[in-house]
Amino acid sequence: MTTVNGTTPYASNVPTAPTAQPETGAEFNSFLQLLTAQLRNQDPLAPLDSTQFVEQLATFSSLEQDVKSNTSLETIAARMDELYAIAASQWIGQTVSVESTWEPFSGNPLPFAVDIPENADTAILSVKDETGKTVWTKELEAGTETFTWNGENQTSEEPSAAGNYKFGVDIYISDEYAGTVAPRVTAG
Repeated sequence: MTTVNGTTPYASNVPTAPTAQPETGAEFNSFLQLLTAQLRNQDPLAPLDSTQFVEQLATFSSLEQDVKSNTSLETIAARMDELYAIAASQWIGQTVSVESTWEPFSGNPLPFAVDIPENADTAILSVKDETGKTVWTKELEAGTETFTWNGENQTSEEPSAAGNYKFGVDIYISDEYAGTVAPRVTAG
């Protein structure tokens, strides 16, 4: 910078180059420079063990690979998000039925469907809150496929609060437990 009459020109008008992130290769070159400086400046009467240098190099190489892997994973994740958006756009305006055990409840009735096997003697729906406490159970009628839970709560007089609830339908055949199925929630 030049000075005129002992004064310095106003520096904020001078454009500055954006600072670039060092590339992985530049970091490796920096490591090699540090390693060379370490070798030059070591005590000749007590030289460092060569295995320490190999360990440092291996550690740095591993770190370099981790940085490259993270960059690649970020790129893959971004591409997957784009693919999910493209796939989801095909369902706009459609009615979708999703099998799920956890459902958000906002105070509005929650419609769901259950495929009860024909040979089932009993099907019992249980609804649990986020802490795992059962708030509602009901025996479902065989042959019926669609049901609604409106926040009924068997543990208190008040309806269930808004939140996530776990749904499960226990199936019994000949009074023996045959398994639990998840209901299908319909959105559209």
